[in-house]
Amino acid sequence: MPELSDKTWAKIDALCLRGNELMDQGKFSTALDRYSAALKLIPPPATNWEAGVFLYSSMGDAYFNSEEFAHAAECLELAVQCPGGVGNPFVHLRLGQCRLELGKSDAAADELMRAFMGAGQEIFDDEDPKYFKFLKTRAEI
Repeated sequence: MPELSDKTWAKIDALCLRGNELMDQGKFSTALDRYSAALKLIPPPATNWEAGVFLYSSMGDAYFNSEEFAHAAECLELAVQCPGGVGNPFVHLRLGQCRLELGKSDAAADELMRAFMGAGQEIFDDEDPKYFKFLKTRAEI
């Protein structure tokens, strides 16, 4: 697989760092703009690149925090398709949360269990307790 140039990585990194700062400030829409700009620097399809998993999951996180669950799920589904996406506990956590919010409880349980299996109960520590409570209704954990 070809690699991105150092110059491209530097641009992506700068945009992501700014996006992360904006996320910490609760400026989700503006953070999304930074992540989207970084994504455009990756040759298509972005799902072929390891950087895609971070960018799509960051975009999904921004949409999730904006309570735009359908858009978040779309981004997170793309993150799963990237190298390193399957098995990434954070990606599975957010995708499970989105699916639960969208009323897809069976799919939510599957994704939340993947998150739990990959990172343990700790991955739920900073999340709304309803997600772990839901998971406990579906599995003996």
